Amino acid sequence: MQKGNINVTAQNIFPIIKKFLYSDQEIFLRELVSNAVDATTKIKTLASIGEFKGELGDLKIEIKLDKEAKTITLSDRGVGMTAEEIEKYINDIAFSGAEDFVNKYKDQAADKGIIGHFGLGFYSAFMVAKKVEIFTRSFQEGDSGSHWSCEGNPEFTLENFKKEDRGTDIVLHIAEDAEEFLEDHRIRQLLNTYCKFLPVPIKFGTKEITEKDEKDKEIKKTVDDIVNNPNPAWIKTPIDLKDEDYKSFYRELYPMTFEEPLFHIHLNVDYPFDLTGILYFPRIKPNMDVRQNKIQLYQNQVFVTDSLEGVVPDFLTLLHGVIDSKDIPLNVSRSYLQSDAQVKKISGHITKKVADKLEELFNQDREDFAKKWEDIKVLIEYGMLSEDKFFDRAKKFGLYKDSVGAYHTMDELREKLKENHIDKDGKTVVLYAANAEAQHSYIKKAEEKGYTVIIMDTPLTPHLVQKFETALENISFARVDSAPVEQLIQKEDKDKESALNDEQKESLKKSVEAVIDAKRYTVSVDSLSESEDPVLITMPEFMRRMKDMEATGGGGFYGMANLPETYNLIWNANHPLTKKVVEESDEEKRKSTIQQANDLAMLSQQLLKGEALEKFIKRSFELI
Repeated sequence: MQKGNINVTAQNIFPIIKKFLYSDQEIFLRELVSNAVDATTKIKTLASIGEFKGELGDLKIEIKLDKEAKTITLSDRGVGMTAEEIEKYINDIAFSGAEDFVNKYKDQAADKGIIGHFGLGFYSAFMVAKKVEIFTRSFQEGDSGSHWSCEGNPEFTLENFKKEDRGTDIVLHIAEDAEEFLEDHRIRQLLNTYCKFLPVPIKFGTKEITEKDEKDKEIKKTVDDIVNNPNPAWIKTPIDLKDEDYKSFYRELYPMTFEEPLFHIHLNVDYPFDLTGILYFPRIKPNMDVRQNKIQLYQNQVFVTDSLEGVVPDFLTLLHGVIDSKDIPLNVSRSYLQSDAQVKKISGHITKKVADKLEELFNQDREDFAKKWEDIKVLIEYGMLSEDKFFDRAKKFGLYKDSVGAYHTMDELREKLKENHIDKDGKTVVLYAANAEAQHSYIKKAEEKGYTVIIMDTPLTPHLVQKFETALENISFARVDSAPVEQLIQKEDKDKESALNDEQKESLKKSVEAVIDAKRYTVSVDSLSESEDPVLITMPEFMRRMKDMEATGGGGFYGMANLPETYNLIWNANHPLTKKVVEESDEEKRKSTIQQANDLAMLSQQLLKGEALEKFIKRSFELI
C-alpha cells in the first residue's frame, strides 16, 4: 500500500474548496457525474477508432444512496484509471486528464463531446464528504484495479484492489453538515437541475412500470430509473424534428408551464464557434417577471447556469430555452461571461439569428405574424432600444397598429402619413395613443380630422418614440392628448380668428385661475374651432415623455419622475359656451359654470377624484 501527500500548489486545498465554493456546494454531483460521462465518452471514442477492442457493454452511470452507511456511490463503466493515472490525475491536480486525452486524439473527429473534468472538479466531492474512496480499473490490458482513499487532507492511500470490471466507483462518506444529500428527493433535484440532458444514461434506483403481455394482460415490471434524456432536441438537426417535437421538448424543459410558445429558433452553428440550442418565444404578459431565468446554458449537455448576462443580450432574456456551447467552460464566472471575446461573438450571433427568424416569419406569413405581434412587441421594442443593429433589422418587421386595427411597418406608416401628417417644417408627425380607451375622445377627434393614430401602449413607448426621433430623419411623435387636435400638427403660422378680444381672454383667464389649482394647471384661452370642446386638459408631450422615461428607467431628466404632474387647461375662445361665460353678468353663476366646465374636462381625463368629485356630482344634480 502506498501512502503520500497530494501534490497541490497550496499547502491544503480542502479548506479552500469548502470555504471558496461553499455557496455552490451542490455542484459536487454535477462535477462527479461529468467525470463519469467524460470517462464513458472516452471509452466510446477509443472503441470507434480501434484502440479499444473489447465489449462496451452497458455504459450507463449509476448513483446509489446508502442512508445507513451515509454514503453516495457513483459508478461508471468508462476508461477507468491505472495506479499511475490516479497519481497523475488525482494526486497531482496540476494536470488535466481530459486535456491530455484531447491532445493525443485531437486529429480524430470522434473526440467531440469530451467534457474534460478529471482534476480539480473531482475535489468538489470534499465539499460534502469527510472521506472519499475511488475503486477503479483501467480498460488497459494487465490492470487489475486500484483503491484510493483520502479523508479531506493532503494525505492519501493508494493500493492494489481486484475489481471485476473496468470503470470507476467513487464512494463519498457524507459529512454531518451535508446529510441533506442522503435524501432521495435532494439527489433527484440535483440530477434534474444539472444532469437532466447529459449524453450518457444515468440510473438512480428502479421504478415499477406496467406493460401488456402477448395476451394483452397487464403485467408489472421493475426497470432501471433513468433520470435524464441523453438525446435532447437541441443536439438533433432541425430537419429531423417536427413542430410537435419542439413543443414536446418545451414541455420537458418547463413542465409547470401550460401555455405553448409562439414559435422557436433552432441554433446550429459549428464555425467560427460551436453553438447549438433552441430558443422559444413565449407570450409576453403584463407584470411578467422578466428576471426569471428561463434560458439554460449548457456545455456538452452539462448544465452551467441560468444566469446568462453576457451570453444572451438583455432583451432576449425574456425568451425561454437552451443554449449549448463547447466554447464556454463549465466552471465559469459571471465576469467571464461578460468580458470574454468569444462569448460576445456568440451573443452577437444569437441576436442575428433571432432577427433572421423574425424577418423570415414576417415575410412568410405576415397575417399570422401580426396576430402574434401583441404578444412579442415588448421584447422587440426592448431589443430596438438596447441594440442598434437589432433596431436596424427590426425596422423591416416591427409593426405598429393604428386605431382601426391595421398594422404597418414604420416605412409603410411614413408613406401613409406623407399627405396629411407633414407639419410646416416638413416633418412627419406621428400621432399615437398610449391607452386607446382612456384617450378615446382624442383619437376620435383626430380621426374626424383625417389623421391616423397608432396605438403605442407598452411601458417602453416613451423611450421608443425618443429613439425613433433620434435615429430617423424628419419625424416627430405627439401623443394624441398632448394638445388640441388642430395644434398637434402645426400646418401654418397665422393665428386663427377669435370670437373674443384680448381683454375678454385675459378676464376669462383670471376667472378660471381663481377656481383652479394654479400649481397643477396652466390656464390659457386659445382660438380653436367651434367643434372642439369648450374646455380641454392636455399634458405637453415633452414634459410627459420625460417623466415617463424617468419613471421607467432612465432616459429622462433626473428627478422628473417625482415632480407633480402639471397640465394645460385650455378654454376654447370660439365655443358658444365660452362666449356665454364671458357675457354672464351674474358672478356666482359665472363662477359655477366655469367650475362645472373645468370639472367636466378633468373628469374626461380621470383627474377628478375625492372631495372634488363628490362636489361635482352634487352640483350636477342641482343643475338638473
